[in-house]
Formats: sequence, C-alpha cells, structure tokens
Amino acid sequence: MTTLRIGYESYWMLSAASGPYPPLPPDSVTEVDAVVVGGGITGLSTAWELARAGRSVAVLEADRIAGGVTGHTAGKLSALHGFVYAPIRDTHGPDAARLYARSQRDAVEHAARVAEQLGVDCELERRPAYTFVESPDHADEMRDEADAAREAGLDATYVTGTGLPFAVHGAVRLPDQVQFHPRKYLLALAADLRRRGGVVYERTRVVGLDQGEPCRVTTENGAVVVARDVVVATHYPVFDRALMFSRLSPRRELVIAATVPESADPGGMYLTPERNTRSVHTAPYPFRPGHRLLVVTGEKFAPGTDGIGSVNARYERLAAWLHERFPQAHLVHRWATQDNDTTDLVPYIGRFHPAAHHTYVAAGFGGWGMSTGILAGRLLAAHITDARLPAWAGLYDPVRLHPRETPALLRRQTDVAKHFVAGRLSPSYVDSPDEILPGTGAIVRIGGRRCAVHRTAEGEIRALSARCTHLGCLVRFNDAEGAWECPCHGSRFDVDGSVLQGPATRPLESRDDLSG
Repeated sequence: MTTLRIGYESYWMLSAASGPYPPLPPDSVTEVDAVVVGGGITGLSTAWELARAGRSVAVLEADRIAGGVTGHTAGKLSALHGFVYAPIRDTHGPDAARLYARSQRDAVEHAARVAEQLGVDCELERRPAYTFVESPDHADEMRDEADAAREAGLDATYVTGTGLPFAVHGAVRLPDQVQFHPRKYLLALAADLRRRGGVVYERTRVVGLDQGEPCRVTTENGAVVVARDVVVATHYPVFDRALMFSRLSPRRELVIAATVPESADPGGMYLTPERNTRSVHTAPYPFRPGHRLLVVTGEKFAPGTDGIGSVNARYERLAAWLHERFPQAHLVHRWATQDNDTTDLVPYIGRFHPAAHHTYVAAGFGGWGMSTGILAGRLLAAHITDARLPAWAGLYDPVRLHPRETPALLRRQTDVAKHFVAGRLSPSYVDSPDEILPGTGAIVRIGGRRCAVHRTAEGEIRALSARCTHLGCLVRFNDAEGAWECPCHGSRFDVDGSVLQGPATRPLESRDDLSG
C-alpha cells in the first residue's frame, strides 16, 4: 500500500504532483492575444476557454498553478451556497436570485462535461448538498432560504433528516451536486491548454499593468507580455485602480481532513453557519482501503486579527468538533484557505473598472470559488471574444453599486481604518526580541520603528518591516501557519518577507539591524 505523508499540508497538493512550468525569461518580450494573471481555477478556466476559442493566451502564475487558494480549497462544486438566495432576492430582487442560481448550476454541469470531454480522472462524484442548522432559533431562516432557492429555479427542498450522524433541526437539500479533486481537474485543464497552443509560466510574479492599446504586463524579473486583453485572476486583485480593496473583505478558514470507514461516510456535502461555520464532505482515499477522507472546514476569521496562539486554538476547536461528531475519525491533514466577500454577496466578474476596455477581473467569491471560478472563466472569455454574453453577465458586473450595499461598504472601510490606526496606537506585542519563543513571531519596537520579528526553531532571529507593502497596515503573526498577515486587505508574507498571498506584490523589507 502506498503511504501518504501526513502533515500540515493540503491533501490536494500532496496527492496530485505536477511537473514544473518554466518562468518567463527575464527581460523578454512576449506577444499574445490575451494574458491571464493568476493560475488558479479562474485563471486556468479563462485561459482554457480562450484557447478553445482560437485565441493565443499566456498564463502568468507567481508560484505554482493550482497551488494557491485553489490547491487549498475544500473541493466542492455546488449551486447551494449556504444562506445566499434569500439575501440576494431581498437585496437585488427575485430575478437576480434566478440568474445567480442559473449561472452557478450551469458552472457545476460545465465542469462535469469538461472532465468527461478531457477524460480527467478527477474523482468526480455526484452528491446532494445540504445547508443545515441544529438550533431551532434558525428554523425560520432555513425555511426562507429553501423557499428562495426553489423560487430561484433550483430543485431545493426543506428536510429534517440527513445522512449526518447527528440530528439537525432543518436543512435545505439540493440533489446531484459535485465533489471532486480540484487540482487533478486543473492540471488536466492546463495540459490541454498547452495542447491548444497556450503557454503557462510559473514563478512569474506580475508587478505592473499598462492598460494602453495594446496592454502591457510587467513581471518582477523585467519580462513584458504585450496583449490586447488582460485578465486579473489573482483572487484578490493585485492592482488597486478599481478600488476593490474598499469593497472586499478577506477571510481565512481552516481545513482539517481525517480518514473514516466507508460506512461512516455521510453521503453528501454539508454546511452550517453555526459555530462559526462547519462544512463536511468526503473524498476517495486510495492510501487506506475501506476508508474515505472526511474534509471539515470552519473557524472563519479575518487574516491578521487573531492574537498570539489563537489560530492554533481554532484548529483545536475544529478537531474537537470532528472527533465529537465522528468518533472513528483519524486526523491526517490540516491546512487553511482564504477568500474574499463582497459587500452585496455577489462576486465581481467583468470589466476591471468603468473606463476599462481590455482589462477584466474576477474576485469576491465568498467561499464558493470552485463553481464561481468556472463560470468566471466562461464569462470573461465571452467578453474577450465578443461572444454573446449570458443573461447573468450584468449580475456580476464589477462596476455595479447597489444602494443597499452602502452600509456594508461603510462598515468595511471603518474596519480597515480601525486596523490601520490601532496598529500604530497600540503598544508593541513584546518589548524585546529576547521575549520571542522559538517558532513564534511578534511585533517589536526597535529604534522607534515597529518590526515584525520571528525566531526560528533553531533560535535564529529574523526582523522585517511590519508595514504591509500593499497600503501600509501593520502585519500580525499567524502562529499556526508561520506567516505574517495584513488585517486590512489579507496580504500574507512568509517569515523571510516573501509574498505568500496578495494583493501585495513586494516583499516585506528586511530589518536585519536589531540595534535600531
């Protein structure tokens, strides 16, 4: 039997290796019809759709394709997105809810068709999806969501029984949804993209965008890609010209995975907003015959807002819930993922800003990046190829601003302002680097400047500027993942200062001189 390495890494990453794609050569100039910045599910889906339409396309990925947010997702493809249809109906109207349902349902079926067309062994399985609550306090809200989903055109029903090994008070059930191995699906998509003439470059971080005609994209190593159209598919836009940082709220979510006997498989995909979210589903697990992999997600929090030790405490709470509800579970993996919420629950997919003619963006998927990334690929390709846009294109238009989202937008800006000001007025977490334990990090005032200081397990001290290179908020240390995180817009940095996650594109500056 093959042995899978157990550790704090995504199962999807460990179980689907791929050969590396080359970086874009330094100081080179490449010309294509379209350049896609970002190699996750949105970027690869868009590039594949464009190549299929006969366009020459280049994908530029800062790290490894299908390895960022997409490589750390839960792996669910569903049109049932928790509590979303009633709020969309109430905010945008019943027609908007119907368009949202149609677009998400079409994305699920499109992925199944593409997997079959390409002969991808991505462990695709059909399962019902459930949104459930255990408390009677939310029963009315659950019934309303079931009604709204059904009115939106989904085959949704309100039920009180599920396949979970514990009682629920009520649930919305949507049959025939999909769970799959996202990385296997996308690696196959990338391979077919290349067969169609597309090119993929990894370890190629984009740092500049000229929106002229043609557009010019500049990379960290001085390379330039010239293209008629540019798609920014970096999860959180790495360029701020659309001011999306004022309308997106980043949130991090923890994931744990455990083996369970096949007899303990709950037979569906489940989500509850209670207890700060709990999401459950299974996947095939070839490394232990007779068992499935149970994937549990939850414990949402804004990056950089938890105190020292609290992220590890979140993992412990999630694991305790797992073992309480599934006593036969044996924990084998843990990782974390990140997404962004919009102010009105609907993602931004389309023109980058009102004046944009050849630049496009996709962001704000609200934790449902698998289906939304696939529909984004189809929509953005339709924009670029001048194909007939689907009926739901206007729903996702990034330049929209609905009056009812104004309070949420103001709350978002208030939160950012609090983080920005509080980080400068509050005292440092510790008074001296000597107080920092091995394997941890903290903010220390050195020579009048706040520094992000980390001590390795071997005792070596590394100091960086504590100012995020995006817009200058002060970062905080995530103890569970060993990373510096910005509480304002979600940028994440490794302990050496290198960028792990945008919107930042530049590393934290070194502060090697600890004497001040």
